[in-house]
Amino acid sequence: MKRTSGPLLLVLALLAAGAGFAFDHLLTVTGRATFTPSGFLPVLLVLLAAAVLLLALPVRRSTRGGRRIDPFRALRAATLARASSLVGAIMAGFGAGLLLFLVTRPVPAPVGSVVAMTALIIGAALLVGVALIAEQFCTLPKDPDERQPDEPAP
Repeated sequence: MKRTSGPLLLVLALLAAGAGFAFDHLLTVTGRATFTPSGFLPVLLVLLAAAVLLLALPVRRSTRGGRRIDPFRALRAATLARASSLVGAIMAGFGAGLLLFLVTRPVPAPVGSVVAMTALIIGAALLVGVALIAEQFCTLPKDPDERQPDEPAP
């Protein structure tokens, strides 16, 4: 399984930022209030980051010479880490788009909305960082006997 790439996360964040901006713009054009995410969402993202890290730690210990674990457990932890990094990038981008829309309006935004969106962006960025670390924990160290087809023999 290949690791999650930075450009993929960046593209997802930019697309989600555009979607967040367009969503708030659509709400405003139709005469509705702008969208404000729940204050519990950043807390949920941080709890998810902690869970991802806790699930990846036994895999890290196993790859460093500890007790062997089930390979399917390691694969589940790596898959959860990858999915969490993608979700974190999307949530951070969406929150950034919502915040960008509020900041560019001529009417000053309520402080509670700005704080909620800033907390969402921070929580999502934390999730992305922790998920990438957890994904790193779930990779096997390179075997010295293995070589790539294009590498010369030692």
